[in-house]
Amino acid sequence: MRNQVKKRWRFFHIYGKMEEDVKRGKFVMTELLKMLLIVCPLVFLGGFVDSVAGGGGLITLPAYMMAGVPVHFAAGTNKVVNGCGSATASVKFFRSGKIRLHAALCAALGALAGGYIGAEIAKLLSEGLLKGLMLVALPVVAVFLMIKKDFGQETGEKQYPRPYEMGVSLGIGLVIGCYDGMVGPGTGTFMIMAFTALLQMDMVTASGCSKVGNLASNVAAAVSFIVGGKVLWALVVPAAACSMLGNYCGARYAIRGGGKKIKGMIFVVLGMLFVKMLFDLL
Repeated sequence: MRNQVKKRWRFFHIYGKMEEDVKRGKFVMTELLKMLLIVCPLVFLGGFVDSVAGGGGLITLPAYMMAGVPVHFAAGTNKVVNGCGSATASVKFFRSGKIRLHAALCAALGALAGGYIGAEIAKLLSEGLLKGLMLVALPVVAVFLMIKKDFGQETGEKQYPRPYEMGVSLGIGLVIGCYDGMVGPGTGTFMIMAFTALLQMDMVTASGCSKVGNLASNVAAAVSFIVGGKVLWALVVPAAACSMLGNYCGARYAIRGGGKKIKGMIFVVLGMLFVKMLFDLL
């Protein structure tokens, strides 16, 4: 009789634990589904914008935080997902012949070094000062783009000697990477503009080259977050799929639409960046 009671008690105890686990599992799945409904559409949009004109992080990082992901996990997951998206856009631009590979790889190397230097400088300077300077610079950049109608048009594209292009690209990566380490948002946008202004690239080629630089910095940052255990892997696969799709569609849009489409998107990104900096300072 005692043995039967013990067996029944053990059965109900195990069943009760199983029922708890099932409920907990349902709760986790429900929360994950809610996160995905917020994250996935915004990650697709961010990937589209990023592959055209850079600045997609202004959309994707807040998306994770809106979904309730803690800030460090949001940053880590964002870097892993963006790395997948940048790789997709890079392949699309490369296959379309819109990447000067020697220039892009030099910029990527410079960006890796610049990111580290910028992070060290950021420790010494006031964040408010840096963002204040950005608030002044952004309208100036926007006015310049409005005045310079032919900026980044294919008719103005030039080819410089390869050693010169490699040296300038390394410098672009170093300076923009330094900005990325200090402030961060809009790195891809400023890299596009630097390639266009300093190497006379058309905006489509400049956008393609900037994707390789973005890929390098995303991978480097992603490795750091993975090692630190700050990645929410349950979100990575579906979000990465959306990011890759968004980046592919955006790259295709940029290649087909040309410099005018990219220039229009750059204005949108500069506007978002200005609002973000202003909001951070207030």
